[in-house]
Amino acid sequence: MAHRFANPDPRHRPHTAAAILRWGVTDRLRGRRRKRPAGPPAPRVEPDRTLIHERSDRTRVTWIGHASFLATLGGASVLIDPVFASRAGLLYRRYAPPGLALRELPPLAAVLVSHNHYDHFDSTALRRLPTDVPTVVPAGMGRAVRRLGRRTVVELDWWQAVPLGPLEITLVPARHWSRRHVFDTNRALWGGFVVRAGDVAVYHAGDSAAFDGFAEIGRRFPGLAAALLPVGGYDPAWFMEHHHLNPEQAGEAFLALGARIMVPMHWGAFRLTDEPLAEPVERLRAWWERRGPRDGRRLIVPAIGETVVLGGAS
Repeated sequence: MAHRFANPDPRHRPHTAAAILRWGVTDRLRGRRRKRPAGPPAPRVEPDRTLIHERSDRTRVTWIGHASFLATLGGASVLIDPVFASRAGLLYRRYAPPGLALRELPPLAAVLVSHNHYDHFDSTALRRLPTDVPTVVPAGMGRAVRRLGRRTVVELDWWQAVPLGPLEITLVPARHWSRRHVFDTNRALWGGFVVRAGDVAVYHAGDSAAFDGFAEIGRRFPGLAAALLPVGGYDPAWFMEHHHLNPEQAGEAFLALGARIMVPMHWGAFRLTDEPLAEPVERLRAWWERRGPRDGRRLIVPAIGETVVLGGAS
């Protein structure tokens, strides 16, 4: 029988069938679900294609939407959690189109997939990307990715790293879970990624609830140039608090990480839970006014398609 992975916190469990039934059916019928229109999605801008294809050591990230990013460090680009589909699975429509098309991507050093949920793992996109680009995934995902035609697949456990050209890719812990089909719960691992080139590193959290691991990631990777942190998918709290950060928890995670720049993600494209699309960032900005650091570290909220330059010479 295939191995099942688990979070270090024994209180963490994937959603039970009873909880899903309560959230999806019972609470809806009883009027206990928050009823709000989706509202406006995240703003979108035309991408700066010249900057995206620039051959330089400037560290930069481009938000494609939801948890999908193009990150460039040390002159090498990686595509993280690429989702270009109009739906995440069957249930969740896309309210804002991707900020880049697949054909507009620069040459890639790697594709990184944090876990196998449909809003992070788009099988069609992986089939369409050049097959010779290495794909880095958590342990247990390799077979599913190879079936999509990926020729070079690297599976990592937490804290394991792989060198790819000028980059070092490390899979770091997250408090989450995995499921792609009915009977494969936690048969594959999940996590975030730290992408490092020399002394510059960027952290992408994948999906995570609040846990002590953020401080440990910050300790092992001091001086992170940026932390890309999920802020949406939290309402109602009783159903989601063991799986996703809310905006205030994401802010506290940023403080624990010690990164220089916070970039929120996992909002504004897919409405996975009951909060309106823009609410996560509204709450995050309010938290930043109250609790944000006053030492020069910054919150940057890019539009979909926008490239944020984190440092380095052109």
